[in-house]
Amino acid sequence: MLVLLNSSYEELSREAARIVEGAVRSKPSVTLGLATGSTTLGMYKELGRLHREQALDFSKVATFNLDEYLGLAAEHPQSFHCFMWENFFAHVNVEPGNIHIPDGTIAGDYEEYCSAYERAIREAGGIDLQILGIGRNGHVGFNEPTSSFGSRTRLKVLTNETLEDNRRFFGAGEEMPQCAITMGIGTILEAKKILLLATGAAKAETVAEAIEGPITASVTASCLQLHPDATFVIDEAAGARLKQRDYYRRVMEMTARFTPNRLL
Repeated sequence: MLVLLNSSYEELSREAARIVEGAVRSKPSVTLGLATGSTTLGMYKELGRLHREQALDFSKVATFNLDEYLGLAAEHPQSFHCFMWENFFAHVNVEPGNIHIPDGTIAGDYEEYCSAYERAIREAGGIDLQILGIGRNGHVGFNEPTSSFGSRTRLKVLTNETLEDNRRFFGAGEEMPQCAITMGIGTILEAKKILLLATGAAKAETVAEAIEGPITASVTASCLQLHPDATFVIDEAAGARLKQRDYYRRVMEMTARFTPNRLL
């Protein structure tokens, strides 16, 4: 696991975008696993700039989003479809046929739908680079605490804590989805490379548990300790509770000196 400490959210966003840029330039047909959430906004904005100003070409890229609220149509302003189009897809040249986001309007055979999403990932050759955020309770995707580390794409009931955190995005009196479709932890861990972004003091305790705490289903992000190529890109506030901050800075320096491709 590599921990990249950044002085600000802006620096974090540029660093994350640089890593994604490296993946796209190294393999134009790269398959990206994408996340939503406010932490990713700066990264997506920078990738849009790189596309406009430095000819970063997404025309052969395939994308798979982590999750979507159950019950929200793609055009709903709080759907993850809407988030992705407004903040990323409208600003780059990903082919619409290469974009995959779980359908929040499905009804009936959820298991078959989720199995089909898994098949689509496999048929694309697997995810080369998976982007993640982290919830206040340590979840990645919507893999809430107690999720199995072997779990696959499935329907997941949201915890009260997650509902409270996301309530602000919905209007007064508007019913908020209680469930979501999400990639499972097993699905996420099969990505060749993982990039997790975290910012702000509110995430400091959770980030410390994920990086330095025990591997536990109570903090599903801790599963990344098992991955051979996981990188945390965090700002100083999010890293404030880490006990090994000085060591992570030394590792950053040595990695840049001896294995610079590790940062691409």
